[in-house]
Amino acid sequence: MMKIKKNIAVSESGFVFDAGTGETYSLNPVGVEIVKLMNEGKNQEEISNYFLSNYEVSQGIFESAYFDFVSILNQYNLIER
Repeated sequence: MMKIKKNIAVSESGFVFDAGTGETYSLNPVGVEIVKLMNEGKNQEEISNYFLSNYEVSQGIFESAYFDFVSILNQYNLIER
């Protein structure tokens, strides 16, 4: 299970602030939902099921986008495992 690091602030509008580095980022609404679900302790399968149930997206498309998103979060050192 992955979560956003504790020193990372994420607003409802998608503004992300890393207090450790001073860096800021911006998330789209889907990114905000994914981060919210991660912080609720949902795993990849639960997040995938949520999006497949609530959006018109195929499993393959969602999972590809999800793994790309998580890779970017990891690249910017925003998640803890």
